[in-house]
Amino acid sequence: MIEILNHDQLERARDTGALVGGILQTLKQRTAVGVNLLDLDRWTRELIEDAGAESCYVDYAPSFGRGPFGHYVCTAVNDAVLHGMPHDRVLADGDLLTLDLAVKLHGVAADAAISFVVGEHAASADLALIDATERALAAGIAAAGPDARVGDLSHAIGTVLSESGYEINLEFGGHGIGSTMHQDPHVANDGRPGRGYRLRPGLLLALEPWVMADTAELVTDADGWTLRSATGCRTAHTEHTIAITDDGAEVLTRAR
Repeated sequence: MIEILNHDQLERARDTGALVGGILQTLKQRTAVGVNLLDLDRWTRELIEDAGAESCYVDYAPSFGRGPFGHYVCTAVNDAVLHGMPHDRVLADGDLLTLDLAVKLHGVAADAAISFVVGEHAASADLALIDATERALAAGIAAAGPDARVGDLSHAIGTVLSESGYEINLEFGGHGIGSTMHQDPHVANDGRPGRGYRLRPGLLLALEPWVMADTAELVTDADGWTLRSATGCRTAHTEHTIAITDDGAEVLTRAR
C-alpha cells in the first residue's frame, strides 16, 4: 500500500515527527555510562504515554521477527545494527548505541533513528561509521522531491556509503510510512537512478542508511529480533521520516 497524505494528515505527521525527534533527543541526553537498556525502554514508554501517543513496536510481529517485539524502542549496541531488543545490559564508556523509534499520534506514524557513542571515549572508526550514515541520509533527502524516483534516492544513499568504503546490505532499507509504520515503496540503500516509483507530494518516506564496518552479512540473535554484523564489527544506523512536498522534501523527525 502507498498512501498519499492530504493537508490535514500532513499537519498531524509534522506533530508525530516532532514527537519522535524530541523523544530520541531526550533519550540521548539521558544516556550515560551505567544506564541500562531497560531504563531507556521504560523512559520511552513514559514519554510516549505522556504525549498521548502509541508505540508502533510493542505489538509489531512481522515475518522477520519472532512474535511481538514487546518493547518501545530498538536499542542496538556495537555490533548490533537493526531491531535491537532492549535487555538487561548496562552501557559502558565507548559503546556505540543506535536508538530506533516509531510512534503513532493522531493516526499518523513517524520513524527515526540516531547513532552515537556513549561516554567520553569515541573511537575514530565509530565516528566515521556514524558520519557516513548521516551524510548518506542527507544525500537521500536532497535527491527527494516531486517527480524523483525511488531509485534516485537509493542511488544517492548508496553512492555515499560505497565511497566511504562500506559494503551495502540490501535486505533492509527505507520504506513508505503513514497510517501504518511500514508501507510501500521500499527504499533500498543502493540502486539505479531513474528507476522505481515516482514520488508525489504528500508521500511520506522513512529513509534509513545503515552500515557495518567490514561486512554486509547479518546474523540474528537468539531473541529472534536483534540483527548483528556477522563478523562482530561495529555498526551505525541513521533515519528520518520525510514528506515529499511541491518543491522538495521536508524532514519531519527533527526535534522542535
